[in-house]
Amino acid sequence: MATRFIILMGVCGCGKTTIGRDLAARLGWSFHDADDFHPPENIARMASGQPLTDEHRAGWLAALAAMIRAELDAGRSGVLACSALKQRYRDTLTVDAARVRFIHLSGSRALIAARMAARTDHFMKPGMLESQFATLEVPTDALTFDIARAPDEIVQSILKAMALSEAPTDGGSATHDQGDLP
Repeated sequence: MATRFIILMGVCGCGKTTIGRDLAARLGWSFHDADDFHPPENIARMASGQPLTDEHRAGWLAALAAMIRAELDAGRSGVLACSALKQRYRDTLTVDAARVRFIHLSGSRALIAARMAARTDHFMKPGMLESQFATLEVPTDALTFDIARAPDEIVQSILKAMALSEAPTDGGSATHDQGDLP
């Protein structure tokens, strides 16, 4: 099996963590949430309603890139939930173009705003959504999936689009690779 990383990207509230956890579990890969890599000062800034600047994101992106590189070098595949809103952020995270692939989770402002309003346990508040959409540089080299569909349907579509097989639940091995990432 070729080792690879799938990065689920998009604005806050688009379902990166939900889809990412399910996808990683089905593949038998590790799951990583980019939010866990933010330093406390970044989280405090966002929690107070202030968007991050590129300067605030630099160390965070470097830590994520180092984690992806270390996992790939160790032969471990993974899924990362990360906003990766700008192309230069995605360039930083693409530590190996043959083994890192982006999935863009896309949806309407209204749907995402409703989801964010329903969340009570996240530091990103609904007021930050406009800054996320303003920052987003829609990727041209990512697979894009509409988040209006059920999470299970999205995961199934990702597996199919990338020709990935679910990990067996009986302890056997699965074939996860059918060539280079599409």
